[in-house]
Amino acid sequence: MISFNGETILVTGASRGIGAAAARILLAAGANVVGTYANSAGKLATLQEQYGVDRLHIVQSDLGKSAAGFRLFEAALEFKGRIDGLVNNAGVMPSTPHTADEDVWLRDWAQVMAVNVQAVADLCKAAINHFEDRAGGTTKGNGRIVTIASRAAFRGDSPDAMHYAASKGALVAMMRTIARGFAGKGIYAYLIAPGWVKTDMAAVAYEPGNEHMLKEIPIGDAAPPEQIGNMIAFLLSGLADHATGGTFDINGASYVR
Repeated sequence: MISFNGETILVTGASRGIGAAAARILLAAGANVVGTYANSAGKLATLQEQYGVDRLHIVQSDLGKSAAGFRLFEAALEFKGRIDGLVNNAGVMPSTPHTADEDVWLRDWAQVMAVNVQAVADLCKAAINHFEDRAGGTTKGNGRIVTIASRAAFRGDSPDAMHYAASKGALVAMMRTIARGFAGKGIYAYLIAPGWVKTDMAAVAYEPGNEHMLKEIPIGDAAPPEQIGNMIAFLLSGLADHATGGTFDINGASYVR
């Protein structure tokens, strides 16, 4: 069984969906978790009641604000004094058709890039610096980063989600660059690219008239968030460090590369 005893993992967007599932799985495996939320603590509050404040630290963070990623990492370090793994899960996906007014178009694109790309870049920079500093001049930093991308990074998305697809494509390039640049220092980076997942974001796929969204999935349904959480835990465990730079598809065979 995977064990994270003594390790501290930062999970963004952990109040619901994939992030909440990952936080629960990591806590059950012995990790200390710093879980973040934007508007409501949601399932994090229940998890904290179960595991206690010594195991789960909850931080509110608006990752759309300038330098929010840096401030978040600093706050996470105050919990246990170290971070062993980073899970970049938080993201936004407003609906922005090409017919939108110019001000709406620019606002939504700026928000998506700030949350989905810039905040992730800032968190990764802070994490890499921390991993290097913790190594104390040795060649092994032993830190792991898992970032949630999307099948949209590879096959595109609907026309009103161009910004979302573009942001997830940027994450793929970012994480592959980190993997290539820092593997020699024991810092590993992975991507998970889900399709439809049973989260609030996917609720639209279950609305009447949208049956076609799920019919394209050969397995027959959206993925349970726990399956993405399980993969996150596996990649953070160190059991497959030579997979660094890899992208792991969890989409029910709706997009096979």
